[in-house]
Amino acid sequence: MLGILFNDKECRELDYVLRKELDEMLLDLNDVRMDGEIKKAIASRYKVIFRMYARIASPKELSRYALNNRNYR
Repeated sequence: MLGILFNDKECRELDYVLRKELDEMLLDLNDVRMDGEIKKAIASRYKVIFRMYARIASPKELSRYALNNRNYR
């Protein structure tokens, strides 16, 4: 386990970066031109980034990025 201390500005920046990354991955997951194997890799990475975002986001903000796993297998 690794611990990092962030000040308020850094925390907001991390929040922004994680949200943008999640948004990009959601666009890729919804792209019909993507291969199934690529979608699996993106979904796996999405789970990691989502867990990171869950540590700093409110439940309301977090619900926006919750995946329905049946669509991305």
